[in-house]
Amino acid sequence: MKMIRWRESSLRTRLTVLYVALLTLLLSGLGVLFYFDMRTFLFSTTAVRLRAQAKPVIERWIAEFHLNIPNIQLSKPIAEELARDLTSRDTTALIIDRQKALLANGRRLPEEPEPAPIDPDKLALALSGENEITYNEMVGKQYTMVLLIPLRPQPGHSEIFGVVQLNTPITTINEILWREQRVIIVASIVTILLGVAGSFWLTSSALRPLRRMTDACRRIAAGDFSERVNLPYPQNAEAKDEVIQLAGAFNDMITRIENTFAAQQRFIADAAHELRTPLTAIRGSLEVLLRGSQDDPTSAKRLIRAMYSETERLNRLAEQLLDLTRLQNGIILRRISLDVERWLREEFLPQAHLLTRDRRLELQPGGAAVVNADPDALKQVLFNLLDNAVQHTTSDGVIQIGWETTHTVVKIWVKDEGEGIDSEDLPHIFAPFYRGDRSRSRLRGGAGLGLTIVQSIVHAHGGRVHVASAPGKGTQVTFTLECIQSLS
Repeated sequence: MKMIRWRESSLRTRLTVLYVALLTLLLSGLGVLFYFDMRTFLFSTTAVRLRAQAKPVIERWIAEFHLNIPNIQLSKPIAEELARDLTSRDTTALIIDRQKALLANGRRLPEEPEPAPIDPDKLALALSGENEITYNEMVGKQYTMVLLIPLRPQPGHSEIFGVVQLNTPITTINEILWREQRVIIVASIVTILLGVAGSFWLTSSALRPLRRMTDACRRIAAGDFSERVNLPYPQNAEAKDEVIQLAGAFNDMITRIENTFAAQQRFIADAAHELRTPLTAIRGSLEVLLRGSQDDPTSAKRLIRAMYSETERLNRLAEQLLDLTRLQNGIILRRISLDVERWLREEFLPQAHLLTRDRRLELQPGGAAVVNADPDALKQVLFNLLDNAVQHTTSDGVIQIGWETTHTVVKIWVKDEGEGIDSEDLPHIFAPFYRGDRSRSRLRGGAGLGLTIVQSIVHAHGGRVHVASAPGKGTQVTFTLECIQSLS
């Protein structure tokens, strides 16, 4: 249940929780590290201070001991004198001989700290020569630090004739540590609260563009394709901020979708317009027949021929629309190796002469070349181009089909001597149903889909289509195919 709630929570909440959790973990780790480092420092400095205070007293006492007693042997009076010298208001000294017997206790006044009991194991370590022995012991209701200092005739000497046990309460150290602990806790809480506020601000500012994109998506879903994500900082392709890159990609995507929808709407409108013209003509002819023109054989025959012509036009338009839809959904090419010259002369030209009727069709051969192409699709391309050329070439005109080869591509062209295409129409001639004022007249029967189909088939082969034309100078349409073998 908790996992479901976590997944259902907002991204800002999850980022804030993760940030606060990491911040808390980091502060806790640093606080614990600082606390124990401070604790170690205070204990070590206290031990060093006690040893530093005891060292000159012990050295002076040993010097006096050597002056008066040749053979080193601790006695109770001498030990009591050393214990009193080492005892102060915050430190109590015990003197223990090598037989682990307590010789003297320097505590005389009630305000002097009570010493800790002797630890046999720690004492044995000190008598064996261990110099740095420090530990804590509970005495009454407070902790006491205990230091054991071996007594030697001189520094570094192997003989040990006793041990000094220094006892000092660590109440002051505990108070300092408790105060530092409270400071750490309060500082951590304040830092975490500031972190929560800062994380909310950071996540809110970081996610603001995403919220804008969400709002833009809702408006786009409602039909407003002009919506864009406008960020307060510039968007460019080299931006390092991932949100800026996402916003830029989102805007590019919406632009593409808007253009696609606009093109689709234009396509539907153009298709409806193309269908409406022949349907209107057929309807008008039928209305004339219904009014009684069927009684006039001449008029009836003329109307029937007109309806048949419009029906043929509708059939061609439907076939072209089906071809275009098939191409847009992904054409399946059945490629084979084609010798360009042989295929044109034997497969295409015999049928092309039937289409050109009284126009003269000339072949302009280029170098020998072999392409990998679908012959049926390639024939459809050339027939569409040839049909356009026939429509715009006078009866005594010349239409040329030719090619030229390079080491990588074959360029095949169809050239006519028609009226040409205006320069303002050239960028649009591959759009579905587009007709220029001069180059695509509906009176000549075209639906404006021929070049669109040509472009789709050539692109499916991995080639390109180019149109060169000028008013009064004819038109040449060139498309390229990859050359897999060239003998030029």
